[in-house]
Amino acid sequence: MLPKINVTAELCGNHQGNFDLALEMIKSAKLCNADYAKFQKRNCVKAVPKHMHNAPHPCPVNAFGETYLEHREALEFDLDQHRALKEYCEEIGIKYACSVWDEDSAADIISLNPDYIKIPSACNNDFELLNQVYSDYSKDIHISLGMTTKKEIQELYKYLEQYNERTVVYWTTSDYPVKFEELYLLEINHIPNFFRKGFSGHHSGIAVDISTIPLGVTWIERHFTLDRTLRGTDQSASLEPTGLSKLCRDVKAAHRSLSYKNVDMTPGEMANRKKLKNTK
Repeated sequence: MLPKINVTAELCGNHQGNFDLALEMIKSAKLCNADYAKFQKRNCVKAVPKHMHNAPHPCPVNAFGETYLEHREALEFDLDQHRALKEYCEEIGIKYACSVWDEDSAADIISLNPDYIKIPSACNNDFELLNQVYSDYSKDIHISLGMTTKKEIQELYKYLEQYNERTVVYWTTSDYPVKFEELYLLEINHIPNFFRKGFSGHHSGIAVDISTIPLGVTWIERHFTLDRTLRGTDQSASLEPTGLSKLCRDVKAAHRSLSYKNVDMTPGEMANRKKLKNTK
């Protein structure tokens, strides 16, 4: 049987900066049987590119501020709130994780000692951030490959070789939602086997996720929301509770099925053999 498959509910900005809504989302992710509830942490002034500080949100209907910087700041939780979110996760029996977008946020989240820390696609070429996280944090680092050239990916692999036992590399296409024909799942085969493999999906539905398991994926991350009609850039690329629950169910079923047969016949087959098969 393959190693355990982990499902992460990525809450991203779908909580709209509302702490009570975030708690409800954690509770719902737990009821869906997700393994992790994952958040994001930014020092927005540092993490948001300077040319976007005073620019409007590219999609005004999803904006939570007059400028993109104000929008991002409206969606942020501070360290005390992240600590409380982690404590609530522990209280109800789901694990907490977080993506970090800058060195200040990395230091904050490292202080919480979560099970793992994620480096998002937008930061996978920030080697100062990578150096900090790998040096100051002793657990696993997860890192996504979206919006990255093939040359940049190879440079990243070269850097990560020294940390291969602590690294999970995620294949992803950073579009929201992404077309099925632009998922390019066979690229998962090109992730070196000395890394554990993950898949971060921003597509519609759940059928695609199951197909990544035979490709070696042991971590599946999906954006999660309580209501896809809510305001926010990521809502349309997210799963609602029914979808996440079915995904967790199907992933666990696929995991149980992917093994070699170590007996001639199952007990059920033996019983049916006696009833149905002519033997000498």
